[in-house]
Amino acid sequence: MKIIFNEEKQVRLDKYIISLELPEIYSRSYVNKLIDENCVIVNNKIEKKSYKLNQGDEIEVIFPEKKNDFSVEPQDLPIEIIYEDEYLAIVNKPADMPVHPAPGHPKYTLVNAVAYHLQGKLSCGATQYRPGIVHRLDKDTTGLVIIARDDKTHALLSTMFQNREIEKYYLAITTGVPKEDSATIETTIGRSTTDRKKMAVIPDGKRAVTHYEIIEYFDFFSLVKVKLETGRTHQIRVHFSHINCPILGDPTYSSLKRTLNVLPENYKKKAKYLLANHLTRQALHAYQLRFIHPITKKEIFAEAPIPKDMSYTLDWLRNYFVTS
Repeated sequence: MKIIFNEEKQVRLDKYIISLELPEIYSRSYVNKLIDENCVIVNNKIEKKSYKLNQGDEIEVIFPEKKNDFSVEPQDLPIEIIYEDEYLAIVNKPADMPVHPAPGHPKYTLVNAVAYHLQGKLSCGATQYRPGIVHRLDKDTTGLVIIARDDKTHALLSTMFQNREIEKYYLAITTGVPKEDSATIETTIGRSTTDRKKMAVIPDGKRAVTHYEIIEYFDFFSLVKVKLETGRTHQIRVHFSHINCPILGDPTYSSLKRTLNVLPENYKKKAKYLLANHLTRQALHAYQLRFIHPITKKEIFAEAPIPKDMSYTLDWLRNYFVTS
């Protein structure tokens, strides 16, 4: 693509290309990448992004051919597609499924599944193992994940997440009942200094904000609706453990002993059976997403039904404990 610069005032090369709003260009970082890889030529010469364009300069932009070399094997794994168009998809991730492959674990992930069901039409992603992945859920957290189908949509969605323009709501069952019916938990979260596999509330961590509202009480437990303002690793799990109401079934930030300690003696055996046979993971589900589509500008609202293990647990709680 060749363009003649016809403006009287000088303009930086990178700023001018961004201002053109070409459909092939989807972010400032992509423009920088094109210039760094010598795909932008001015008057038949390679120039830096800081080059000041003069009237009459001829600019040639070469767009490299996109290759979806993902190193990811498509697999026909069971996932539910809640919403799909040519730009993005929203899928309902089941439990016990990592979002993307990792070295040594190349299969049985959400990426493998969407590569199959969306026929490989995915953005390049952050690495070859993460095509389409804009945000993540923990392996054993169920619910909604947005998948980008092209790089422009991916970049726009990433910016929307950074600007908190995508509303994310979760349902969680807590061990213990928070002191307030609704509140905001605000701390700083970072890598635990005692266990590098865990996150923790630490003084020099990153700001983390979680809003919650109790929607059902069960004497010793509660069902809460959670809205994330920030998106730190394990944020909901860390925050509810921090207020001494960990997510029921969470193997990392709680324990069976901690759960049983809140219960009268005659309920402990029943709770052990529940956690051994029906709820074998943290009771956390990403159930709603609301945002403005980055391309079509239509409002998107998606909801994923409560998974069977959490639904069974809620029925169990309603059967044994006073609810309100």
